[in-house]
Amino acid sequence: MRQGPAVHGRLTRLVPTSEDDLPLLAGWFADPGFVEHWGGAPLSRKEVAAKYLGRRRPEVESFLVLVREEPVGYAQYWYAGPAEGGLDLVLVAGARGRGLGPDAARALTNHVCGTLQWQRVTVDPAVTNARAVRAWEKAGFRRVSGEGEALLLEYRPTRGC
Repeated sequence: MRQGPAVHGRLTRLVPTSEDDLPLLAGWFADPGFVEHWGGAPLSRKEVAAKYLGRRRPEVESFLVLVREEPVGYAQYWYAGPAEGGLDLVLVAGARGRGLGPDAARALTNHVCGTLQWQRVTVDPAVTNARAVRAWEKAGFRRVSGEGEALLLEYRPTRGC
C-alpha cells in the first residue's frame, strides 16, 4: 500500500515506495551498473528494505520513478532543516539519456519547494558522473562547491517553485 501523494512531472510520475517494491528495488540495488554512482557497491536485500521502502519516513521520503506506469528509477528527498534538504535520484540504464532525470528532478524540486515550502534544495553528484551533473543543471541546480569526488549543487526558489 502506497502512502502519500504521487509527484507528477511532464514525462515522469513519482510514487511513494512500499513493501511491495522490495523485489524490484533489491534487484536494481544489487546491480553494479545501477549503484555505480550510488555508493559504488551493490546492496543486500536487507539494506534495501531498511533504506528504500519508506521505513525512514518522515525524515526520508522514497519514490519509484515511473514512465507510463513502468518503473525506471528511484528518487528520495531528505530533510536537513526546517526549510531545506536534499534529493537523490538514480535511473536504470535504459531510461538514461531521454530527459527523464531532469524531468523527475524538476518534479521533486517543485514538490519540496511548493508543497513543503523548502527554501534550499541540494544534491551532491559525483564529479565523475557528468550525466547526472548535466541532468541536475538542466533541472535548475547551480554549482556551489566541489570537494574531492563530490560536487554540491543547490536550487533556491525565487518566488516559490
